[in-house]
Amino acid sequence: MDKKNIALVMGGFSGEHDISIASGNQVYGQLDHSKYNVYKIIVEREGWYWLDGEEHRPVDRGEFTVTDQGKKVHFELAFIIVHGNPGENGVLQGYFDMLGVKYTTCGFYTSALTFQKGYCNPVVKGFGIVKVAKSVLLYSPENSEFEVQKSGLKYPLFVKPAAGGSSVATTKVKSPEQLLPAIREAFAEDHAVLVEECIVGREFDCGVFRKADGEKLVFPITEIIPKGGHEFFDYEAKYQGFSNEVTPAECPEDISKHIQEVSSRLYDLLGCKGIVRFDYIHDTAANELYFLEVNTIPGQSAESIVPKQAKAMGISPAELYEMSIQAAL
Repeated sequence: MDKKNIALVMGGFSGEHDISIASGNQVYGQLDHSKYNVYKIIVEREGWYWLDGEEHRPVDRGEFTVTDQGKKVHFELAFIIVHGNPGENGVLQGYFDMLGVKYTTCGFYTSALTFQKGYCNPVVKGFGIVKVAKSVLLYSPENSEFEVQKSGLKYPLFVKPAAGGSSVATTKVKSPEQLLPAIREAFAEDHAVLVEECIVGREFDCGVFRKADGEKLVFPITEIIPKGGHEFFDYEAKYQGFSNEVTPAECPEDISKHIQEVSSRLYDLLGCKGIVRFDYIHDTAANELYFLEVNTIPGQSAESIVPKQAKAMGISPAELYEMSIQAAL
């Protein structure tokens, strides 16, 4: 049987570049190399290259091929593991759509919509199945304080890039004096900034995946518990050990089931494909679930949440990635 050629696409242009490389290396180690020829394709602003051992070899972006031992290699599949721009915002998906290359993630439109929180949140709110925090979307630092004041948002607030992930440039703002510096920091990362009311409660995440045969897997939920002085699941809490991640979450069964049901419905309503993770805050006092965001290319490093959720279902990372490949093909 001929081995299929798979491009493991990682890197990217955002602050999540290094996380993507870590995720990609983890996936590379779990794929079945007896079935697939796996090529690490690194996407960076300076150019794309195939990482062949320590060698950087060119990628023909006109037809997405590499040359291996004098032979041109075409790819049956792109396993996209680029977090942020250009992997999670639909740019790579549109490129592969034009070339007719299959890929493991949501399509172009779903990726673009869900990546921009300021656009996605009103759509999710319109479904009427989960609450969304009040917010305002800013396109310039100019008059931003007035825009927030005019919106009537109540402190504390979260200020974050409207299109971004891993809590890069995300700040919890407790007073008006802290607002403008946080807005400027977020604008350094993105051209639009989302300012939203802080919902006090417990943070939960839930992964969803549809297999090649149509069966939908809704993973056990995870609770994120920041520690070491971190008030929310910021970059350090995510990647430097300043959080406890409990899977399955220790919470009432009705809350767990509700989060899984909402996640399952959002997966279909938003037209998702591949491995997707939904993040929420459960307002304990009001017993209300609030949608935070969709991660259409969730982390796959050793510390990442979705592989742990799959493991709790008895699915190893190798099995999860094999299912992902089969579903995409």
